[in-house]
Amino acid sequence: MAGKNSGDNRTRTSVSIFIVAGLCCFFYLLGAWQRSGFGKGDSIALAVTKTADENCDILPNLNFETRHAGEAGGTDESEEAEELKPCDPQYTDYTPCQDQKRAMTFPRENMNYRERHCPPQEEKLHCLIPAPKGYVTPFPWPKSRDYVPYANAPYKSLTVEKAIQNWVQYEGNVFRFPGGGTQFPQGADKYIDQLASVVPIENGTVRTALDTGCGVASWGAYLWKRNVIAMSFAPRDSHEAQVQFALERGVPAVIGVLGTIKMPYPSKAFDMAHCSRCLIPWGAADGILMMEVDRVLRPGGYWVLSGPPINWKTNYKAWQRPKEELEEEQRKIEEAAKLLCWEKISEKGETAIWQKRKDSDSCRSAQESSAAKVCKSSDSDSVWYNKMETCITPNNGNGEDESLKPFPERLYAVPPRIANGKVSGVSVEEYQEDNKKWKKHVSAYKKINKFLDTGRYRNIMDMNAGLGGFAAALHSPKFWVMNVMPTIAEKNTLGVIYERGLIGIYHDWCEAFSTYPRTYDLIHANGLFSLYKNKCEFEDILLEMDRILRPEGAVILRDNVDVLIKVRKIIGGMRWNLKLMDHEDGPLVPEKILVAVKQYWTLGDTNSTSSQ
Repeated sequence: MAGKNSGDNRTRTSVSIFIVAGLCCFFYLLGAWQRSGFGKGDSIALAVTKTADENCDILPNLNFETRHAGEAGGTDESEEAEELKPCDPQYTDYTPCQDQKRAMTFPRENMNYRERHCPPQEEKLHCLIPAPKGYVTPFPWPKSRDYVPYANAPYKSLTVEKAIQNWVQYEGNVFRFPGGGTQFPQGADKYIDQLASVVPIENGTVRTALDTGCGVASWGAYLWKRNVIAMSFAPRDSHEAQVQFALERGVPAVIGVLGTIKMPYPSKAFDMAHCSRCLIPWGAADGILMMEVDRVLRPGGYWVLSGPPINWKTNYKAWQRPKEELEEEQRKIEEAAKLLCWEKISEKGETAIWQKRKDSDSCRSAQESSAAKVCKSSDSDSVWYNKMETCITPNNGNGEDESLKPFPERLYAVPPRIANGKVSGVSVEEYQEDNKKWKKHVSAYKKINKFLDTGRYRNIMDMNAGLGGFAAALHSPKFWVMNVMPTIAEKNTLGVIYERGLIGIYHDWCEAFSTYPRTYDLIHANGLFSLYKNKCEFEDILLEMDRILRPEGAVILRDNVDVLIKVRKIIGGMRWNLKLMDHEDGPLVPEKILVAVKQYWTLGDTNSTSSQ
């Protein structure tokens, strides 16, 4: 009997190795084709990775055909999946919750019409968003910072409207980004050098930054080499494709606006906030927009305002605005900054820098006749679709920010919110165990997909980020991770993610994400479909993933087997190649891994779907 079991085990092991080797070859050949740039109708596609090692490391306990397939109760494997058709060509750059036609039906006051307005369920598209003809794999970083293929975002209006400001230039079949901006025509590098003479950008104290009204995000692009990661945002407005250009360049960005709704970020998240001629009326409505920046700015953090009305006495003629209007605008900003207990530490040329005091609560209480109204809400991180308030978010001076480590030590140090017991149900020990678990998971991912750590994937998303363990374990200068905190998650840990020196955003996956199509190279989701079970349709979530994933982008899903089998059935009707495999600890673990690659196809392609 023992001999028979031993023989069976050897047979299963041989089959496992054969399947693993086959999948490794699949990814290798796919990557080689991705690197070639051929077959896409555009010769400008460059190599995206170095030549991968042809030998694939084998995990002997990792089977690619799960043994739990029979546990899917009620799923008929023999039933063919419904084939999802391509959408109409007009939807190539569709942004469902920032659709321009729908936006124009909302009030224009306070930028309400530029905020999120998602279609109701009956108006959602149930089709695959096509890539434009000629679409190619973006250039690898850092070349992508300076060059974007024209076919990927074929809009030239910015090259005309911002021609003298050195934003972007059209050269043949590529756009070139010289690194300029309205307030830094000599380049973002020199501008950042000027800021660095005042703000501690180089020593890891400033790690996370917020760029409001970012344009094409050149400020964030050039901060990257200084180990600072910026969350950039701009509205989808008359300047076509600002955020799309930013993401094509490989820079973190989302479609967004400072209007009437709170920003989708936790309180005390950013080390620095920035506005370079972003045209935001900071002094209006009793400084409510500055109060919102104050909410997300960490005590001791910096606010940079470059452009009008700073130094208005010298520039009012060039700006073609009445000096009385500019003077009043600056007066309101200075008053709001005083109320917030921000101290102006520099004003040079058209750039002013304020620092938020670490003891701002006691500072305000010491102000004579202070008009400061403190927010009453006990949860300053409750922001999803919540209206901004004309009140100041208290710091609750508990020493959290004094204990924050410089980056990169911050990445694995115990975050202050956890050390101080501010995250219910997460102890220091649980945080450390979570880090160990994700290092193990990411190690397995790298053996499954050899291109994970090569630079092939630049823009990465974690759809259910938890404590940020996936992004921390994957951390590299070659890429960045958008950590998404579902609004229905049991624990709100996005503040912890920022304390680690990572970036992220709140989002409800029953709605579309605030980005353009084809803006992420790799999407990871842990337990997401279990979380949204009976909350909204799996098909809607998968179609949104397809919308934001680049052709030939990869997906890694980790979830319970019964959920993933239902997901796999839907994917069978999409243009994805997939494999369902066992947990790295073996077939007896009910949690499984689904790995998929989106096929390359563009407008007018008729190739059939494939699910295996």
